[in-house]
Amino acid sequence: MKKNHTTMSHKPLYDITPFTALDYPDHLAAIFWFARCNMRCVYCYNKEIVLGEGKRTEEEAIAFLQSRIGLLEAVVLSGGEATLFDGLVEFCKKIKQLNFKIKLDTNGLNPEMVKVLVENELVDYIALDYKAPKEKYYEITKNKHFDRFSKTLNLLIQKQFDFEVRTTVHSNLLRVTEINRIIKDLLKRGYRGTYYLQPFVFTEHTIGKVKEEKTSLDRSQLSSGLNVVWRA
Repeated sequence: MKKNHTTMSHKPLYDITPFTALDYPDHLAAIFWFARCNMRCVYCYNKEIVLGEGKRTEEEAIAFLQSRIGLLEAVVLSGGEATLFDGLVEFCKKIKQLNFKIKLDTNGLNPEMVKVLVENELVDYIALDYKAPKEKYYEITKNKHFDRFSKTLNLLIQKQFDFEVRTTVHSNLLRVTEINRIIKDLLKRGYRGTYYLQPFVFTEHTIGKVKEEKTSLDRSQLSSGLNVVWRA
């Protein structure tokens, strides 16, 4: 059967980061980087992961975790976009059998997969990327399906699941008014968690060949309705 862009190969992982104390709050974790993504965010600097092929098998990843039992507490599923992997549910079950917690980093475009993972208690924490307000979503992500992201966000709020919302900020792409629009939308939906802003990281090799920011975001103008944290 011919594979399309939403179907992962038999090597779903691009790479493994063996240790991080930063990517899963209060937990020592490894990061599994999934190859491929269904977005082409203009500021993305992980071009080789987003556009590349997987290099590591599921079996290699599980074997790695078996060697880290008692040393690590958790696994971060990042990318790329982990929810593109058709075998993600079974993969998470194998991780859980080893008693590791799981954090999922996701763009939210696969609400069906997120729903299965949450309802079957196969993830413990989710970081959801709110890329841009609806009117700028395509400009930033080159993906038109804000409605699918919206469905995931609503699901996590309704389930009262443990998750965070975060936005990457390039001040020439997202202005304060647009960040405040996101904050207003989150409040309207009933989100009461922390809203994390993270700075754009300039390299010469972003997908959209984005230039360096000309101005800094004026944080004093951010709405005060949510707890907003700038994550350096």
